[in-house]
Order: sequence, then structure tokens, then C-alpha cells
Amino acid sequence: MAEKGDGSRRGRGITRRRFIMSVGAASMAAAASGRVSAASEKQGPLIMQSTGNPETKIKLRINGRDRHLLVEPRWTLLHVLREELGLTGTKIGCGRGECGACTVLANGTPVYSCMTLAVEAKGTEITTLEGLMDGEKLGVVQEAFLEKDAYQCGYCTPGQIMAVEGLLRNNPDPNLREFQIGVSGNLCRCGAYVNIFRAARTAAEKRK
Repeated sequence: MAEKGDGSRRGRGITRRRFIMSVGAASMAAAASGRVSAASEKQGPLIMQSTGNPETKIKLRINGRDRHLLVEPRWTLLHVLREELGLTGTKIGCGRGECGACTVLANGTPVYSCMTLAVEAKGTEITTLEGLMDGEKLGVVQEAFLEKDAYQCGYCTPGQIMAVEGLLRNNPDPNLREFQIGVSGNLCRCGAYVNIFRAARTAAEKRK
């Protein structure tokens, strides 16, 4: 059996002294944590105090109408359209610019509203699904999607319609490959692409 001063055990494992010291330190930390928790319960949850008013006044041009809004700089255009203005035709999908369900037009070009800050949209003409309608009358692309049954669950349909609308505004007579590229940023989980392309072609013909 090694003597107390035997160097063969030094630095190996945890000695009794180290064990006692570590247990004591842990006990002190737990006691301190308990006092902090008790104090927090008495004081209630901590709230970060703002150093100033984080909201910004902006004017957005949406579906041909000026909207004066008070927004936070972090708000997306998607949030403002749905939660502040009630334009729920624009859908929440992935929230990170992958599925295209939130597609709207900015100066006629399809963009992901979930990836666009509301403050970035100042000075652009924003068109949503609602903006394609004339009162209760559907727009040409909307009618074509209905006619050709270009949907199944329908969740991606608003974004698909806006993508086709944007394509036709910039290219009135696209071929199949151009249609495919035009909606390539919009995912249909049901796989209704064949009818989506048929609807897009029908919409192009109706516009002629």
C-alpha cells in the first residue's frame, strides 16, 4: 500500500481533499442560486427596458393604396401584411425564404415577403393576392388556376399565383421552360406542377 507521500498517486483521479473542496463549492453555488431564484420570485420576471421608442413611421404602397404604419424595424413585410393589415392571402410557410408561400410582387417582381423587412419596402409598389382582384372578380391568373384545377391542398397556391403573375408581367408569352423557372422558387408539396403549368399557359393566352 502506498504511503501518503507516494508520488505514484499524485495527479491521478480525485483526492479526498479535492472531492471535499468541489462539494463545498457546489453547495455554495446552489445556495446562491436559490437566493437569486427566491429574490426573482418576489420581484417578478425581469424585463429589459427599452432605451427608446423602437417603432418607425413608414408609408407603404400596397395594392394601389398608401398605408401609413408604425412598425418595428425587425418586422417583416409578411408580418405587416397579415397581422397589421389583415391581408391574409399571403401565407406563412417556412419563414426562411425556401417555400415561396409568402410571395408578393414588389414593383412587379416576385419577392419573398418573409425575407423582406417592412422598412425595406418603402418606395415600392407592393401587390398581394388581394390586389389581383377587381372587387369580387378574380384576376386572370386566379381564374386560370381555378379552371385548370392547379392545386390540391391549396396552401402554396397564393404564392404560385403571384409567381406566375410576376412572370407574365415581365414576359407575356413564356415557353414551358420559362414557366418552370418562373415558379422554381415556389414549392408544391402536393406535386400539382403539371396543372400549375397548364394554368400558367391558360393565363398567358387569356391575357392576349
